[in-house]
Amino acid sequence: MEIKKKMQDAINTQINKEFYSAYLYLSMASYFDNMNLKGFSHWMKKQAHEELTHGMKFYEHVTDRGGVVVLKPIAQPPVSWKSPEAAFEEVLAHERKVTESINQLYALSKSSSDTAAEVALHWFITEQIEEEAHTSEILAKIKALAKSPSGLHIIDKELKKRE
Repeated sequence: MEIKKKMQDAINTQINKEFYSAYLYLSMASYFDNMNLKGFSHWMKKQAHEELTHGMKFYEHVTDRGGVVVLKPIAQPPVSWKSPEAAFEEVLAHERKVTESINQLYALSKSSSDTAAEVALHWFITEQIEEEAHTSEILAKIKALAKSPSGLHIIDKELKKRE
């Protein structure tokens, strides 16, 4: 089933968003490295890798259906945040934007009767539920332990275990 131009263009935009997400999380990894929070940095590097994988899933979807991937410039992400809590607040807000973008792609797939895209997007919808839930959980822990002098280091140790 050949991909229609409107869906191809929308997915190309999503590829850019996924690659920007990787850039954002790599920038956050650097921020945490500079704070000597190696577990936070590790978590962000894993997250960046995941976002690249998501972008490539979209890439493969387009090319497998005879479409053309057009890579757009990736915006520069911020390089610092007020605090680890502020960084994770941005992660959560960003993931919610990505969820909305995927939901819009899903709506486009439904309205244009693109069953192949609709089926592919089910995986991304489920993935976004997990992304938001996991990020919310980490943010809640950061807020709960914010007043504890060793709180960040407890979370840092936990985040270093991410596989």
